[in-house]
Amino acid sequence: MSVVIRAMDAEEARLHLGALSALLVDAVAQGASVNFMAGFSLAEAEAYWLRQIGGLETGDRIWLAAQEEGRLVGTVMCVFFGQPNQPFRGEVSKMLVHSTMRRRGIGAALMQAVEAAALGAGRSHLWLDTETGSSGDRLYRRMGWTPLGVVPRMGYAPDGRVTDATVFFKELAPALEWKA
Repeated sequence: MSVVIRAMDAEEARLHLGALSALLVDAVAQGASVNFMAGFSLAEAEAYWLRQIGGLETGDRIWLAAQEEGRLVGTVMCVFFGQPNQPFRGEVSKMLVHSTMRRRGIGAALMQAVEAAALGAGRSHLWLDTETGSSGDRLYRRMGWTPLGVVPRMGYAPDGRVTDATVFFKELAPALEWKA
């Protein structure tokens, strides 16, 4: 079986809303510190993803899906910044792989794909944050992301533990000089 990674548009994201919601609920249930607490419901996940679809419609993000035999098994987004002095910057967000599909290289493939897609969209400087010591932390280090530092007590894990976050960046290409 092989995993295919491709960009989703708003229509496709709506078609996969149930699978996206189940993926996010699975991540939270498995302890991923992705902004939500234990007991996170499918309805809450749907509401979250519907807000993200709005960003697809306005061109404020790229959204990739990893699928195996048509089943959604992972996702990642690159959110663009609207500041005039940072048109080359983006934030990697909600890099998720279903718990039954982890340790198969899907996360690394999603990260390679989102980096390529971001660069193709003119975003040469990316950043993200993740729970310090998490599997995401280890993945980003393996993939050549540079840790900027640790923010102590940045948030809660789903079980209520206070966690630190490591902030990472990756320069995919030098920023172009600004022209008036």
